[in-house]
Amino acid sequence: MLALGLEGSANKLGIGIIEHPAGYNVDPTVRAKILSNIRHTFVSPPGTGFLPKDTALHHREWIVKLVLQALDTAGVTWKEIDCICYTRGPGMGAPLQSVALAARLLSLLWSKPLVGVNHCIGHIEMGREITHAQNPVVLYVSGGNTQVIAYADQRYRIFGEALDIAVGNCLDRFARCLGISNDPAPGYNIEQLAKKDVQRRKLLDLPYAVKGMDCSFSGILASAEGLAKHHKLARGGAGVPGGVTTEDLCFSLQETVFSMLVEITERAMSHVDSRQVLIVGGVGCNLRLQEMMGVMARDRGGMVFGTDERFCIDNGIMIAHAGGLAYGYRHVKPQGTGMGGEGKWRRKRAKEEGVVEVEDAGVTQRFRTDEVWVKWRD
Repeated sequence: MLALGLEGSANKLGIGIIEHPAGYNVDPTVRAKILSNIRHTFVSPPGTGFLPKDTALHHREWIVKLVLQALDTAGVTWKEIDCICYTRGPGMGAPLQSVALAARLLSLLWSKPLVGVNHCIGHIEMGREITHAQNPVVLYVSGGNTQVIAYADQRYRIFGEALDIAVGNCLDRFARCLGISNDPAPGYNIEQLAKKDVQRRKLLDLPYAVKGMDCSFSGILASAEGLAKHHKLARGGAGVPGGVTTEDLCFSLQETVFSMLVEITERAMSHVDSRQVLIVGGVGCNLRLQEMMGVMARDRGGMVFGTDERFCIDNGIMIAHAGGLAYGYRHVKPQGTGMGGEGKWRRKRAKEEGVVEVEDAGVTQRFRTDEVWVKWRD
């Protein structure tokens, strides 16, 4: 079975094609085959973020080119595609709508079934496929989401999350404050600055906001931005007490927010008695976060699973993979609706099951990870 995936929930437009051979998800020795994984990023100028309308225009401009490139790289034709998978949500409204429009068009043009995919589920399932992690606690960290997740009873249950802004958004906005480049990504550039001459870095005092299983990053960001403004006025730290540098600021922010993430992840591991941690999402490819998580996991006799930027950062192959799993189990139906009204049930079913008719192939900016019925897992 061949699945085409279209991802465009934020500033990355990704197209991927994956093959699930016969026996996949039944025989553990049979693995999925990645045939193509193409991505193009909308990069805004330093000191700015990416606006939904500009990002949507970028996706509309590039999506046809990337679909054709993905088919060419995979060495297949559109006739061989079994289903078209697209990001239903969560994400930014205008970019999501642009990609969903393209997915509906391809579905009608090629007479192929549509599968709407939860973005978070795509990250988790792709991480599990690449790393072969069995039943890990998942730390999902990106520009729009921060969640600690564990699987139970065909749902990915959220144990803890950000109460305000996501950790990736915190890093992105801090980079914007310092005028750090958005190319290739602000978080990546913060990571490079933080590890420069790391033995000489100064750990500055920033708020540490863990509340049970949840985190708050807005206060940390406000404090870091205050230090950054003072630093900028002092021209390289010359007038700042102790001579604080840009590298010190980046190092301190990373160490603080990553320590918070490690703490809530360890608490979830203890609760579900797991020795595996899987880190997914764009922030997940940060090597310092992987290192800190690894120290914690080893102390518990466990291990950490992570991937590189090909699969951590938003991509089309994760949507193709998760959509292909849902499509493979499309004949499995829930027992009863439990809903009052056919229209309301159809909308709920579209979010739970994934496989949808063209007229139901919409998007939603609010799509919780635990709303999805993970029918392909026991």
